[in-house]
Amino acid sequence: MSEEVAIDTQELGEKIVRVLKTIYDPEIPVDIYELGLIYDVFVNEDMDVKILMTLTSPNCPVAETLPVEVEEKVKSLDELKDVEVEITFDPPWTQELMSEEAKLELGFL
Repeated sequence: MSEEVAIDTQELGEKIVRVLKTIYDPEIPVDIYELGLIYDVFVNEDMDVKILMTLTSPNCPVAETLPVEVEEKVKSLDELKDVEVEITFDPPWTQELMSEEAKLELGFL
């Protein structure tokens, strides 16, 4: 039974990542996942999700709206019961957290 749950949560994690890749920081033409703004995604057996994320800076103009957009879009997955988004600045975001793809897109490589 537990193996089946593990497969389900892994599949669910991939679905969540696909949703996250549709969300963009309005100032940067790269999705928030590739930017490295998503630090962790936790899914428990009750299908509750907690997303730990950051912003490019504490003064980010979308500090109010981006977490809400993440929560609403991830909640649209039928399998999930609840979604909580927590913002952290520890560790602070740096360009090092971006994927190679994001660095290439933004001309950092």
